[in-house]
Amino acid sequence: MPATHMLYLCYFGLREPLVQTQVLPYLQELSKDGMRVSLLTFEPQIKKEWTTAATEEMRARLASEGIEWYQRPYHKKPSLPATLYDIDVGAQLARRLVRREDVAVLHARGHVPALMAALVKRMAKSVRMVFDIRGFMPEEYTDAGVWRADGFLYRGVKRVERFLFSSSDAFVVLTRKAHDILFPGCGDKDNNGRPIEVIPCCVDFQRFAAAERTGRESLRAELKVDGRRVIVYVVSFGCWYMTDEMTEFLATAQKQDAATFSMILTQSPRQMITERMQNLGIGPEHFLVTKVTPEEVPRYLRAADIAISFIKPCYSKQSSSPTKIAEYLAAGLPVVCNAGVGDLDELIVENRAGTLLKEFTPEAYLKALCEIDIMRADLQLPERLRELALREFDLAQVGRTRYARLYQRLLNQPKVVAASEEHQAAV
Repeated sequence: MPATHMLYLCYFGLREPLVQTQVLPYLQELSKDGMRVSLLTFEPQIKKEWTTAATEEMRARLASEGIEWYQRPYHKKPSLPATLYDIDVGAQLARRLVRREDVAVLHARGHVPALMAALVKRMAKSVRMVFDIRGFMPEEYTDAGVWRADGFLYRGVKRVERFLFSSSDAFVVLTRKAHDILFPGCGDKDNNGRPIEVIPCCVDFQRFAAAERTGRESLRAELKVDGRRVIVYVVSFGCWYMTDEMTEFLATAQKQDAATFSMILTQSPRQMITERMQNLGIGPEHFLVTKVTPEEVPRYLRAADIAISFIKPCYSKQSSSPTKIAEYLAAGLPVVCNAGVGDLDELIVENRAGTLLKEFTPEAYLKALCEIDIMRADLQLPERLRELALREFDLAQVGRTRYARLYQRLLNQPKVVAASEEHQAAV
């Protein structure tokens, strides 16, 4: 019997760190399970960033890992027309692959790819659709101040979202909170019998095993932080990331212990955060702001003692599973994070994996630092946290197992009834 062919639709470029850590590893695992896997990405500045030779080299590398790669240019401006154009291009390619390559499942990572998949389903009645809900997209834009909550774009996307839900055959959410909000009273199936899986952002422990072998002390010696308390933050700046509060926390840590060294790993421009740190009285010898590749992240985390994560605790963030938390725990680091984000409250408190901030004040920062320093006195803490990460976020044991279970249930159930005329009209 031929393997089930799945086309994964992703509205990011292949080189994005998120794709490298949260897309390709999952697809590689599904390919190991015997599934035929294709991937469609949208590449920014494709002519500038991808030569013919580089494209063919990457396509051959992915093929050796069981992934057929297709790419299309990503268009950014003007925002709405550009996105609609990309949706049309993606849907046309997906429709051709469904017919030509016998694609059985369209796996859509987020709302924009889900619209591509839903449009294809209207024409190709045999294909099934997985809506991999990476967040509450309309609410994320309003929470970030990009859209008005009662504006045209928000209301339009909410109508389209209803069409996507009605068109889907199965669902993935990142958190139990998102599950309970979107599917209240349901277990592993919604009210129409469609399978649901809660799959948080996972990590590949092989990456961290390699960092373990290189040794913690080598990078600490390189950074000249021997004997110092090192606090690490993996972050993007702006939107939901609380940059001011984060730097104030690091300044408080510096005052509490003058030997504290802050290490900020980011893909964002560094000048803004460097100036902010210096304005708070933190000298350049006490911090590092640097850009590292996904492959380097485990090594830097291994050199740290404490990790922090400050994310705006707004409504949309109930659906978030920050990858950095899974990576911190995989590196054996206790976490200081704020309450109200995804399932982190229960994870941190019930497993004694760090401490939760419920307010952003110097007093709360000092209290959290003291609690973490007490925890660090337990020599078994790093190993206990790594075991927690393995149990909750391991790519193979959690990610691969749950995706495989979803696909098994999806392919053994009747196909979803077509979306209503009202929802089709909305699109």
